[in-house]
Amino acid sequence: MLGWKWSLTHWDECAIELAWVVVGEGNTYRLRKLTKDGDDNAIIYVDQALMNVLKWQKERQDAERERLGDLWVDHDLVFARDGFKLYRGEAGGPQDREKVSTRWRTARNRLHLPENFRLHDWRASKITNDLDNHENPAVTPQPDEQKNPRSTGVSAGVRGGT
Repeated sequence: MLGWKWSLTHWDECAIELAWVVVGEGNTYRLRKLTKDGDDNAIIYVDQALMNVLKWQKERQDAERERLGDLWVDHDLVFARDGFKLYRGEAGGPQDREKVSTRWRTARNRLHLPENFRLHDWRASKITNDLDNHENPAVTPQPDEQKNPRSTGVSAGVRGGT
């Protein structure tokens, strides 16, 4: 999620194209092109509820970008660092994966979620929905067949690669 980019968000299709990943490098983090089998970027289809959260995130980020002006270095990241307690030039860049994991554990505990519940687990409901509808979640639909899969929660299933 830390590598999601706004330019790869397909608002009308409720889809997010995966092309970048955040990797640690020494004491810092950088973006690296996502490597996977296949030629195309993987696409995840999500609920409208998640797209609404992303719209809220975009509004919040646009306000932070405006507040910081030239101090914001734009990387087109959906979950970019904000300007709170950062060195000059870090706002707008990739987030530290370990700090995000720590914040997730805090939020998970506050929400009384099971200790082994991960953000990644939310996408499993997409696979379950495909199987319940007698669809093969591993088959990539042809362009004229692609549609927003039925979903019941904030889920994301990967299509277009493994």
